[in-house]
Amino acid sequence: MSFTTILTEVKGKVGIVKLNRTQAMNAFNAVMLKELFDALKAFDKDERIRVLVVTGNEKAFAAGADIKEMAESSAVDMLTQGHVEAWDRIRAVRKPVIAAVSGWALGGGCELALSCDMIVASESAKFGQPEITIGVIPGAGGTQRLARLLGKHLAMEMVINNRTLNAAEALQFGLANRVVPVDGYLEAAIAFAEEIAERAPLAVRMAKDSVNAAFETSLTEGLKAEKRNFYPLFSTEDQKEGMKAFIEKRQPNWKGR
Repeated sequence: MSFTTILTEVKGKVGIVKLNRTQAMNAFNAVMLKELFDALKAFDKDERIRVLVVTGNEKAFAAGADIKEMAESSAVDMLTQGHVEAWDRIRAVRKPVIAAVSGWALGGGCELALSCDMIVASESAKFGQPEITIGVIPGAGGTQRLARLLGKHLAMEMVINNRTLNAAEALQFGLANRVVPVDGYLEAAIAFAEEIAERAPLAVRMAKDSVNAAFETSLTEGLKAEKRNFYPLFSTEDQKEGMKAFIEKRQPNWKGR
C-alpha cells in the first residue's frame, strides 16, 4: 500500500497504521481520513493480520481536524462531503484495533482513539474534545462514546468546558487499558496486540462484536447477540482444536476456520 499521509507496517500478525502529518500535529484532513480507513480496511481483509494498531508520534496521536480545511464549510458542504459519516467505517473493522496514544489526542484524534477497541497510552497522553472553543461540538462520536465510558458528568465537562484527561486520569476512569513510559509506548501496544493475535481468531471477532453490542443495545438484546455469536463457534475447527488442546494439556494450533 502506498500513501502520502500515513505509514503502514506489518510485524508478524499485527498491522500498524501510523498517522504521518507531523507538520500539522497529525490533524486530520480529507486525504488522511481516506487513507487511514483504506489502510484499516486492507488490513482487515488480510488473513495474515489478526490485530491492528493505530498510532501517531510521541508528541501527538492526532490533534483534531484540519480547521483550515473546515473553516469556510457550510452545513451542506459538511453533509455532502461526508467527513463525519466516514468514521462509521472504523466500526465495520472486524478485527481488534488498539490505539497507541502519546501526546495530544484532541477532537477527532480523541474520537479516533475512542473508536478503537483498546487504548495503550504513554505517560504524556492527553485526551480532550476542545470543539466548544471554536463554536462547534464533537461530530464523530465524542459526545456518545465519552458519556458511555466516563458517565454523564465527566463527559459533559470535557465536551462543554474543554477539560482534558491526562494519562493517569484516563487509566483511572477506564478510558485507557494501560499507561506506559513514552519511550516504549508503541512497543507496548504492539506487544499487547501480539498477545491477542495468539488467541483464536474467529472467537476474537465474535467476542469483539458481543462486547460492542453491550454499548449499543439493551441487556436483553445484548444477551441475544452474545448467543448468536456463541453457538456458531461450535461449528469451527478452532473450537474443536481449542478444547482438544485443553484436554491434552498442550497449546492449541489455531487455523482461523
